[in-house]
Amino acid sequence: MSTQPISEFVPTPHVSKIHLKALSEVSLIFGFISIVGSIALWFNKKPEDVAGGERLAIFIGLWVPSLFILSNRLSRRADDIQG
Repeated sequence: MSTQPISEFVPTPHVSKIHLKALSEVSLIFGFISIVGSIALWFNKKPEDVAGGERLAIFIGLWVPSLFILSNRLSRRADDIQG
C-alpha cells in the first residue's frame, strides 16, 4: 500500500494572484455591506414583527467576521503565489 500524501492524488486548480486579490476585495466589500445592512435592518424593522426583524439583522451581522476572515485568507494566499 502506498503512503503518498493525498495532495498528490487530488489535483489543485490553478488560480491566479489577480483572481485571489479580486475575491479578497469582494469579500471585504461584502463584509462592510453586511454591517450596513444589519444596522439598517435593525432600525427599520416592522412594528408588527419586531422579533423577526431583529433576528434577520443579527443573522446578517453574523456574516461579517466570516467575510473578513475569508478576505484576509485570500489576500494572504495571493501574496504567497509567485508571478
